[in-house]
Amino acid sequence: MCGFSGELRLDGTTPDIGAVARMAAEMSDRGPDGQGVWSAGPIALGHRRLAIIDLSSCGNQPMHDPDLGSTIVFNGCIYNYRQLREELVESGYRFFSTSDTEVALKAYHAWGDRFVDRLQGMFAFAIHERDSGRTFLGRDRFGIKPLYYSWAGTRLRFASSLPALVSAGDVDTSIDRVALHHYLSFHSVVPAPHTILQGVRKLPPATIRAIEADGTVSDTEFWRPDFTRDPQRADWSERDWEDAVLQAMRDAVEWRTVADVPVGVLLSGGLDSSMVVGLLAEAGQRGINTFSIGFETVGGEEGDEFKYSDVIAREFETDHHRIRIDTSRMLPALHEAVGAMAEPMVSHDAVAFYLLSQEVAKHVKVVQSGQGADEVFAGYHWYPPMQALTEELGPGASREELARRAVDRYQAAFFDRPHAEMAEVLRPEHRLEEDVSRAFVERHFLADGAETATDMALRLDSQIMLVDDPVKRVDNMTMAAGLEARVPFLDHEVLQVAARVPPELKLAQEGKGVLKEAARRVIPSAVIDRPKGYFPVPALKYLEGPYLDLVHDALHAPEARERGLFEPAYVERLLADPNEELTALRGNKLWQLGLLELWLQSHDVRP
Repeated sequence: MCGFSGELRLDGTTPDIGAVARMAAEMSDRGPDGQGVWSAGPIALGHRRLAIIDLSSCGNQPMHDPDLGSTIVFNGCIYNYRQLREELVESGYRFFSTSDTEVALKAYHAWGDRFVDRLQGMFAFAIHERDSGRTFLGRDRFGIKPLYYSWAGTRLRFASSLPALVSAGDVDTSIDRVALHHYLSFHSVVPAPHTILQGVRKLPPATIRAIEADGTVSDTEFWRPDFTRDPQRADWSERDWEDAVLQAMRDAVEWRTVADVPVGVLLSGGLDSSMVVGLLAEAGQRGINTFSIGFETVGGEEGDEFKYSDVIAREFETDHHRIRIDTSRMLPALHEAVGAMAEPMVSHDAVAFYLLSQEVAKHVKVVQSGQGADEVFAGYHWYPPMQALTEELGPGASREELARRAVDRYQAAFFDRPHAEMAEVLRPEHRLEEDVSRAFVERHFLADGAETATDMALRLDSQIMLVDDPVKRVDNMTMAAGLEARVPFLDHEVLQVAARVPPELKLAQEGKGVLKEAARRVIPSAVIDRPKGYFPVPALKYLEGPYLDLVHDALHAPEARERGLFEPAYVERLLADPNEELTALRGNKLWQLGLLELWLQSHDVRP
C-alpha cells in the first residue's frame, strides 16, 4: 500500500520540493490512486496512494493534523486500527477520516515512540513534529515494507524504493563492496543497513529512528523473537503445539482480511497458500478469489502446478483464475520486472510474481500469500543437518563451537561462492580481504536467544534472509502492479509461537511437521503430502537463446566495461558454458552476474 518520499534539512535551509516530487513520481506504480506533496519548515514529504482503507480523499497523504502539529506519510496496513482507534477515541482524540494512517499518527502522539509495539500489521512511516522539529521513522518487525535513506551532510532523503532516491540526484552510486560480497556469496541477500550502492542505506526491520532538531539520531530495535524453549511450556504435547500454531494462523489470516476492498489469495497449490485459503473458508468466506500461474514446459520441466491448486479450488469452491503465461511474454516481462526491483534480486521467482501480479491486479487490489512459511517452520533442506549437529556435539559443547560448526554447514548449503572464489570473480578494486558474509552469519549465530543450531539458522533466515530476498521480491513485484500482498506467516505472533516450538517438531515429516499436522484439520492431505514445489520458471532456469543474448549484452555493455566489476576471464568462462556452473542452491552463476548489470543499467546507475 503506497510509496512515500521525503527530505529533511538540518542546516536551516529549505528542502528541495522538486526532488521529493521526483522521488514520489518514480513510485507511481506503488500508488496509482492518488498523490500529494507537503512542505513546512525543514521537511518536505511526498506520497503515492494505493487506496485500501478509507477510499475517500480523507485518507490522502501526506496527512497533516494541525491540532497535533504532526504530519505523517505511511506505507502498509495496520490490521488492528479499529481497535486502536476505539482506545484513542476513549482518550479524547477526534478523527477526520476512517483510515489506519490517521490512527498511526494519533497513536504516536498518545503513546510515544513505542506505539509501534501496539501495531498489528506491516508498515513503514515518517512522522514530523512541527513544534519540536523531531522526525520519527519506523519499519515493521519483518521489514515487509521498505524504507531507504541517503545522508548528504545535513540533508536526509528517504523513500520507499532505492531507485526513487537515485532519481532525485546527488547520490553516491559507487558500488558498496560489502554489499557486493553479500550479493555474490550470501545468495544475493544484502542485509540492512547496506544496499548495493554506497550512498543508499535501508532502515533495519523492527527499528525506529528518532532524528531530533539538532541532528541527534537514535535507533531502537523494538522487537526480537526468542528462539529458546519456554520453561512454562515444557510439558506441552505435540497436540498442544499444533493447537497453538493453528490458532496463531487463524488469527493472522483473519487480521489480513481487514480492507475496504475485496481480498484474494495467491494460490500456488502448496501447503502454505492452500492453508490460507482453507482458513479463510473455515472462517466463513465463500467465493474467494484465488489465482495460480503457469508457464510453458521447457527442457522437459513442467511450468505449472495447476493440478494441486485445482484441488484446493474445488475443495473450497473458490472463484479460481488459472493464469497461463505464453513464453513470448517472458522476455518483455523480464525487463519490466528488473525495472520494478528496488534492489537486484537474482531469483527467477521475480518475473513470475511480476506477471502474476499484473494479471491479479485486474481483479483485486489486495491478496494474501503463503510466503515465509519455510523460514518460519523449517521447510528447507539445510535445517535437518543443523539439528543433527546439535545432537552430535551434545549438551557439553560450547556455544562458540556449536555456532562455528553450524556456520560451516549453513555456508555449504546456502552460500553461492566461497570467499576464495572472489579473486576469480571480481577485479581487485572491488575485492575485500575479509570474508564479510561468513563473519556476518557467525555474529548472528553467536548472539544470545537461539538455543540450538537449528534455532540459529531459523532466526537468521526469518530475520535476515527472508527480509532481503522473498519478502522484498513479493513487495516489489506486487506493488509494481498496484497490488497489496499480505503475508500471514509473517505475523509476529505466529513467529513468536513458531520460534518456541521444539526443532524436532518443526523438522518432522521432511520439514514443517508441526504446521502440516495443524493444516490437516483444515485442508486435504493430498496437498500437504505432495512433493515440495517452487514457482517454476523453466525459461529462465536454462540460459539460452534471447535470454543468454540479454545477459551477454549486459555484461559487455559500455556501462559494464566502465564499471569494471568482474574479471573478464571469469565472465567469458561462464558465457562459454552458460548452464554449467551452478550454486549450491542450483542457481546459475552467470545469471547472477548478468542480473546485477541488468539492474544497474535499467535504473541508469552510472559508474
